Amino acid sequence: MIELVMITTVNLPPQKCGKLDPTHASATLLFQKDPPANVQLFQEVPKGQCEEDMVGRPLPHLAAAMQASGEAVYCDDIPRYENELSLRLVTSTRAHAKIKSIDTSEAQKVPGFVCFISADDVPGSNITGIGNDEMVFAKDKVTCIGHIIGAVVTDTREHAQRAAQAVRITYEDLPAIITIEDAIAKDSFYEPELKIEKGNLTKGFSEADNIVSGELYIGGQEHFYLETHCTIAVPKGEAGEMELFVSTQNTTKTQSFVANMLGVPANRILVRVKRMGGGFGGKETRSTVVSTAVALAAYKTGRPVRCMLDRDEDMLITGGRHPFLARYKVGFMKTGRVVALKVEHYSNAGNTLDLSQSIMERALFHMDNCYNIPNIRGTGRMCKTNLPSNTAFRGFGGPQGMFIAEHWMSEVAVTCGLPAEEVRRKNMYKEGDLTHFNQKLEGFTLSRCWEECLASSQYRARKREVDKFNEENCWKKRGLSVLPTKFGISFTVPFLNQAGALVHVYTDGSVLLTHGGTEMGQGLHTKMVQVASRTLKIPTSKIYISETSTNTVPNTSPTAASVSTDLNGQAVYDACQTILKRLEPFKKKNPSGSWEDWVTAAYLDAVSLSATGFYK
Repeated sequence: MIELVMITTVNLPPQKCGKLDPTHASATLLFQKDPPANVQLFQEVPKGQCEEDMVGRPLPHLAAAMQASGEAVYCDDIPRYENELSLRLVTSTRAHAKIKSIDTSEAQKVPGFVCFISADDVPGSNITGIGNDEMVFAKDKVTCIGHIIGAVVTDTREHAQRAAQAVRITYEDLPAIITIEDAIAKDSFYEPELKIEKGNLTKGFSEADNIVSGELYIGGQEHFYLETHCTIAVPKGEAGEMELFVSTQNTTKTQSFVANMLGVPANRILVRVKRMGGGFGGKETRSTVVSTAVALAAYKTGRPVRCMLDRDEDMLITGGRHPFLARYKVGFMKTGRVVALKVEHYSNAGNTLDLSQSIMERALFHMDNCYNIPNIRGTGRMCKTNLPSNTAFRGFGGPQGMFIAEHWMSEVAVTCGLPAEEVRRKNMYKEGDLTHFNQKLEGFTLSRCWEECLASSQYRARKREVDKFNEENCWKKRGLSVLPTKFGISFTVPFLNQAGALVHVYTDGSVLLTHGGTEMGQGLHTKMVQVASRTLKIPTSKIYISETSTNTVPNTSPTAASVSTDLNGQAVYDACQTILKRLEPFKKKNPSGSWEDWVTAAYLDAVSLSATGFYK
């Protein structure tokens, strides 16, 4: 209201309101949004690089044309099987409650009703999850709204929706813990408590000229991938075999969890992924809550079963980015140099641990951002609450840790009365420094990158323009900021940093490539084709990736941690090198021959044209 009065007043003619203060003039201007513009900087390929070598060249995403035209096949685009059934999950409407009864009588009256499945139908183990602290189906008690209690199976998706809504569940409500503050007050945490420390905190604070303390809350975030969770399970009719088409970043965990639930060896479960419509971490582990339910329905009915979540279901059930609460205390000198830092981190993990410990670990690894703080201590607690389990999300705890760091760093700059970029620059790591987790920084280029960024963005000149505008204008202000950032790629769990690949060369010279990573729009398959093309020295048009599957590359790590190109690329390179070694004798015999000539000669000489690759 005050803003509207001010705008109205300054727009009055001079005879009515008097002479307008020049600093108020900008309040009369409408907001103007300039057309967006961007610049891409890239390195040119070295002179002499073969034209068919697409590494470093602008190669379009392999599926771009199909995706743009709507021809790309996603999980739910797979044609229905003749006798296929549809599944709809039945979930809790209470945050924390005992299950008193489940009444499916009205659901059974819905046309096409086949069955209702629950924990009582599980032939193997109902215990699941990364920390073995989840259930495929809730039994006796629910611990969040959206907790999966059972599922209805019908002939169509519409009938499944009606039947699920007709299931009546009675509850006995129990006290619920929802927020981080609730969990702290009630001492509701997952173990262990995490801590990272360097230097002497007491000494650091005693030497500081100033000390600032505060609290910062960071909210959660929904993944909102375009394609919601989807699974199609097809029983094969013998020996417990089952084939699953899944929208998942984690084929091996899906295979493992389904096998454990059905009580069969993993070699009976085949998981296949063509592509996903986005993942962002939300399909690293949480896709299994759908896959296990669908697999059980297929097992019980002996028929193919499909489930694709509606958007509201997906958002209700699967969790998102962890909300964080930070309580910090920072000691610093008048010059802006930070000498001591203590941060207590709390995350809202939800009703199961899932990946919350690893996410908190990464938050602690990033609590310094790019700053060398001689005396530092960070602690982390994962709060056990009655919300759907939060999970992996782009950055995996790193953004929360760095956001907190930049918050208190800004406070330091304001308290010292110094430009924020100057304070940040003063505290940055240098070559040879040790991080708070004892990594020595070698080949460290942050200072150079920082100065290049300031220069290329004309930061200092633009900052002077912003300051001048703010001095001259009372009601409208502008801001400009520059921040450093770091991110540790790869998994913090060492054994996950491995990958496999499989390369088949056919007698017509075409190559079928498979690796352990999944495609979710990030272009991983495109990059793997580039690696194979360069290594084999053949055009990318000769190489094809059909899908990711557990029967071609087993024991895969999830496509996550910003490391899939590095891991899978090296595995592809390894497999292609094996093929090249086998073809080498035929190249020597016929140096002027073509790729097809060498492949045919190898085949006629009974040389294997298939190779596996591995990297760790």
